[in-house]
Amino acid sequence: MKKSLIFAGLALSILSCGSTQQQITQKESITSIDPTVYGKSITEGELKDLLYIYASDEFEGRDTGSKGQKMAVEFLKKHYVDLDIPSPLPGGNYYQNVPLISQKAPEVDVTVNGVAFETYTDVVPLGSATTQTITASDIIYAGYGIDSENYSSYDGLDVKGKIVLIKAGEPKNNDGTYVTSGTTENTKWSSGRQALASKREAAMNKGVKTLLYMDDAYTKSMGNFMQAAAKSGGGGRLSLEGKQDNMVQILIGDNLGKALLADIETDDTSKNIKTNLNIKITSNSENISSENVLAFIKGSEKPDEVIVLSAHLDHEGIKNGEIYNGADDDGSGTVALLEIAEAFKLAEKAGHGPKRSILFLHVTGEEKGLLGSSYYADIEPIFPLENTVANLNIDMIGRIDPKRTGDRNYVYLIGSDKLSTDLHNISEEVNNKYANVTLDYTYNDENDPNRFYYRSDHYNFAKNNVPVIFYFNGTHDDYHRPSDTPDKINYDLLENRTRLVFYTAWELANRDARIVVDKISK
Repeated sequence: MKKSLIFAGLALSILSCGSTQQQITQKESITSIDPTVYGKSITEGELKDLLYIYASDEFEGRDTGSKGQKMAVEFLKKHYVDLDIPSPLPGGNYYQNVPLISQKAPEVDVTVNGVAFETYTDVVPLGSATTQTITASDIIYAGYGIDSENYSSYDGLDVKGKIVLIKAGEPKNNDGTYVTSGTTENTKWSSGRQALASKREAAMNKGVKTLLYMDDAYTKSMGNFMQAAAKSGGGGRLSLEGKQDNMVQILIGDNLGKALLADIETDDTSKNIKTNLNIKITSNSENISSENVLAFIKGSEKPDEVIVLSAHLDHEGIKNGEIYNGADDDGSGTVALLEIAEAFKLAEKAGHGPKRSILFLHVTGEEKGLLGSSYYADIEPIFPLENTVANLNIDMIGRIDPKRTGDRNYVYLIGSDKLSTDLHNISEEVNNKYANVTLDYTYNDENDPNRFYYRSDHYNFAKNNVPVIFYFNGTHDDYHRPSDTPDKINYDLLENRTRLVFYTAWELANRDARIVVDKISK
């Protein structure tokens, strides 16, 4: 069924009023309107029809920058045009261009005192780097590269603009506890990816120009992976153009580490090292184009205050000849956004448009590192973030978490209380009044090891002190697999969860007072 026919029928039924819908007049206050009149336009049948198109093989998994992703944004644009919901961008353009760089592994040649070391075995480049040659007659050794409250490898060192060598691990006390924590539990400095990320961030904050990180096991693991990727000719890691890392980052193995400092394994003392180091980097990056899709309903009374509803439009594309359809991730959130937009448009057509403006934001590149939302929030916010009341982000709301016990009519809520007590309370009240979905805060825990709060597009708003709610059903066996297909979706739950987001957005848009941000993050 064409959406234009559905739209016309719903508009007619709302205006004429049936036995299950109250009669609405133009004179009624928006705060007196029952939003379920419009929420009922969100149906599992329409969600299913949309998702079977959006997560079909035709869209080829919607990989960022691919043909399938271009088809996806055209589908979204056409839908908004058919609903007569305009774009906030000039000239009727629904696309916000998101310039990206495909960072294929650069070629790196390293010599120490005239001895050459082997790429992917002794040397693995990380991040992005421009073509350049780095030479040094001395470098700074900063031990474990830790910078914590009670232990810093950088004490007394001036590393700004310098080449710095650090190693994996962290120091222990005589009783076997870690110096940084006083416990035997691993910390963010201990090992693996988390330690690399923590030490890299510490080095960046200190202004390091080039970081050499010795972790023999991780170097071999990453070397094998990157060598295989280079041989396959596949695309590189994507990043936002202009936001590439300024610091050169290189993983090194034990052989290179010992060539720079013979007793590096046992020596934890920070110091200057005399050496003859030469690093030649050849960039293999290329430009990629992608797009966010924006549609907009202008507020009737407070148009400068904006509610942002978001979902990511991309997925994993095609891998090893298999299409990753991404029906739940995040086809479910995408079609939910389309249905919510239709419900708000019906209200506007009936004379009950929202007091505050609503931005429907479909972001690209989520699977590549929250790139589209970062571009919107950090580089080109169409509406000032200080005028952005809240972000309601929908990412995977069509399935059931097999690890969860209890009521199937649930949704995980993440972030609702992080920045605004008002937002959390409104969310609870709206759900109790209209939706009666079980709100599960399991993953809202500050100590959640999954760190879901940091892993979807709402975070780029939250880090800028915009209150957020992240709606999520949890992971399942089909997560990031070719088997995440539309036939696996629980459409009754998708309907319930979508209506919940609509009712919450309705309240935020139409209440008299803007919600208060009372928990500013630093």
